[in-house]
Amino acid sequence: MKKVSARYTTVAIILHWVMAALILFMIWLGWNMDGNEARYQLHKSIGITLLFLTVTRILWRAANPPPPLPEEMPAHEKLASHLVHMAFYGLMLILPLAGWVLVSTSKFKVPTVLFGSISWPHLPAPDFLRGEIAHTIIETIHSKGAWLLIILLVLHVAGAVKHEIGGEDGVLKKMLPGLFGKPAAPKTARGYVRAFGVSAVAFALIALIPLATSAPSGSSESSNNDSSATTDAPLEPNWDVNYDASEIRFTGIYDGNEFTGTFGSWTADVEFYPDDLASSQVLVMVETATADAGKKLYNDSLKGPEWFDTNTFPTARIRLTDFQETGEGYTADAVITLKTELVTIPLTFTLDIDGDTARLDASAVMSRKAFNLGQASDPAATWVGEDITVTVTGTATRK
Repeated sequence: MKKVSARYTTVAIILHWVMAALILFMIWLGWNMDGNEARYQLHKSIGITLLFLTVTRILWRAANPPPPLPEEMPAHEKLASHLVHMAFYGLMLILPLAGWVLVSTSKFKVPTVLFGSISWPHLPAPDFLRGEIAHTIIETIHSKGAWLLIILLVLHVAGAVKHEIGGEDGVLKKMLPGLFGKPAAPKTARGYVRAFGVSAVAFALIALIPLATSAPSGSSESSNNDSSATTDAPLEPNWDVNYDASEIRFTGIYDGNEFTGTFGSWTADVEFYPDDLASSQVLVMVETATADAGKKLYNDSLKGPEWFDTNTFPTARIRLTDFQETGEGYTADAVITLKTELVTIPLTFTLDIDGDTARLDASAVMSRKAFNLGQASDPAATWVGEDITVTVTGTATRK
């Protein structure tokens, strides 16, 4: 009587089919994500997921060896099967790693946010990997490797089908028990902690890097603000801002769609005299790391070096001077210090004073180009519009 081989462990079967489905989806996604931010982020998210699933699968395989190949299989076919599997595992490690290196060394500093929730760090790649030649080589490995993966996939499926319909002790019943026969039960599985624990700990440690490196240094910004502050007239605030009833909001265009956000933490020293505008001035300090544009991807982008660079420059400084009354309200010069740029833009606002309570509605339009924001990755404003509208609503009480 022919001996019935044991099937794969349940964990191995689940990992196999989950990864197979993700790989097929990734191949399709890679061909259909140009110009689509959501698909691009999903591609990166699944790639990192596959990387850690591959590590888990390798560790599981080491603790729970797969069933032996059919005894009647020729030696050269066994060798071919082993080589295909080794190539599979190699590519499942190399392709996501190459993709990770690509986004880490690209001049387009687009953050990676896994499934819209987890900030994923860039690799600390050496300078030689950031050159055009190295980038082209890595990009070729990443893109052409997908074609090699497809070829291996075809060989893998063809071999499995051949041995299943050829009257041999095939492998499909071992990976799909119940559909192509009933193989014997595998040995008791072991190595759960090693396989899943190592991958989980490694993932968690890497995911914590953005949190560990997010503390602002503040040295450059403090120096910048202090130097400009010495030339300003001292403030004697005569209004207390009600921050619960006040807001600084920014609005722009990304990929043809409007986005809007707010700053969660800011302070304002207000010295304003309706009857003495020449003596009026306002100083606003904004913690740029508290910008919330509604999506984690946007928020992570804003914190990056190309935009607010919040680690180096944690605050933006706005000083309002030269107040003028118009027929419809007021104007003022907003002198904005953002990173190393100092730019003056006009601010228009209306002010409704009722007794000792004042209500403000203000707006200004600023050019991100003037502040050197996003000029490395999008100088032509192809993705992010050049003009950003800032609106301020606020309530204050006279002291």
